[in-house]
Amino acid sequence: DLEQGEVVYCHPPPGYETSGPDGKTRVCRVVKPIYGMAQAGRRWQRSLFPWLTSWGFKQSHSDPCVFTCERTIEDVPQTLIIGCYVDDLFVLYSNDGPSSLYSAFTTALASRWNVEDEGPVSDLLNVDIATDADC
Repeated sequence: DLEQGEVVYCHPPPGYETSGPDGKTRVCRVVKPIYGMAQAGRRWQRSLFPWLTSWGFKQSHSDPCVFTCERTIEDVPQTLIIGCYVDDLFVLYSNDGPSSLYSAFTTALASRWNVEDEGPVSDLLNVDIATDADC
């Protein structure tokens, strides 16, 4: 949501009158951030970043949109690296399976937000990614 006292305006969507009867240009006052608005990604980050930190992730000093979490589960050291780009998360993990850190994280994430796992990554920011299975 918008912060208290914050006011954001935008142009009317296609199909709506862009000028009023007095000839002045109309604008719309935004009540909630809308997907595609410059503010929408920042609102998502404002909600996501504290949640990641509370989950034990450390924010990178060199890139504030990258987080790492290291834990030992059943005597197995495990690492998660999360990259956030606008409203997408890129998740790198060292172990998977029902008792893995990755599984616990994705379960917690899905219980907090409506998320969709898009499967193995093939490209990120116009960079093709090949895995061992692809080579």
